Amino acid sequence: MERREFINTTVIGAAVVAANMATEAAGPFTRAHRDVPAVGSGRATRKILIAGGGFGTSFIRYMAELTGKPRSKLCYLPTASADSPAGIIHWFRNCAPLNVEPSAQESFIASTQQSRSWEEVLLSVDGIVVSGGNTLNQQAIWKAQGIDVVLREAWDRGIVLGGASAGSLCWFEEGTTDSRPKELSTVLCLGFLKGSHSPHYDREPGRRPLYQKLIGSGEMKPGYACDNDAGIYFEDNEVARVVSTRAEAKVYYVNRVGNGAVERVLEPEQIAEAPDAD
Repeated sequence: MERREFINTTVIGAAVVAANMATEAAGPFTRAHRDVPAVGSGRATRKILIAGGGFGTSFIRYMAELTGKPRSKLCYLPTASADSPAGIIHWFRNCAPLNVEPSAQESFIASTQQSRSWEEVLLSVDGIVVSGGNTLNQQAIWKAQGIDVVLREAWDRGIVLGGASAGSLCWFEEGTTDSRPKELSTVLCLGFLKGSHSPHYDREPGRRPLYQKLIGSGEMKPGYACDNDAGIYFEDNEVARVVSTRAEAKVYYVNRVGNGAVERVLEPEQIAEAPDAD
């Protein structure tokens, strides 16, 4: 397999340059706020549900609905958290109120204990939720193990993919990350979703200025920023619905205009209150 190239240059968040809102582009989405998935011709509709942070019971419930199955099989993939036992327990607790069949697939495994291949595990479920954590390490492990290829196959088959933080960033071409020492930086990811992404837009002070600086300067492609508890459901590369579990949480499309960045607010539909958000 080819070795994934990561961006090694660390960049410091900086103040953003004001942009001309009158010339703002609307962004590459056409099916916003639709509940009914588009019907694909000759193949399954490819589905991804992300949140900027907090993929709790309400988001899991929505993912289960997107599978179209009466009792969805949902697998948790905690690579970015180094297969954290606490995170896995939290996953099962979040699934407990729902009519789903939850499972977890660790990435730090031994052949003597892992009796099924990545394909046998990840292609046998209806949805895959990726944990938060270190995106850079996650991408390296997935590439080394061939999990990235299996996830692409899952997406093409219509298995619903999703997650928050590293579990949202991983599906895009690139984005901002806290995966390296000292400062926020950038990372290249799977590229299923075109453009860039910034999670935790309202919770981590350096995220917003850095994302706008990179897009405004042309160093990063335009893309989507999500507050914690807010997210986007994509069908292929189109926004099908914008959702949140907290009234104040927002989603933004951030584009380059002139020498600066502009934000377009995508008002979410509230799918539930957020006492269960992780």
